Amino acid sequence: MEQTPKHNTESMKRANEVSIYKLMTVGILVSILGVYLRFAADSTMLSIVSWVILLIGSIIACKGVFKILAA
Repeated sequence: MEQTPKHNTESMKRANEVSIYKLMTVGILVSILGVYLRFAADSTMLSIVSWVILLIGSIIACKGVFKILAA
């Protein structure tokens, strides 16, 4: 007989938490802001700030992904 997969495992419950997807959405929106600022004007200071904002947004989004993977 074939074994049926378990649908209520701990990892599936953790992957379906709304807070993780909110965290990822915030990270993506912050990253989009960084990309927008990168191309908004041509100044060195704004370029540096936009790269920092993009880096922060990427880190936030990656934290959400790693929470899903439980790493």
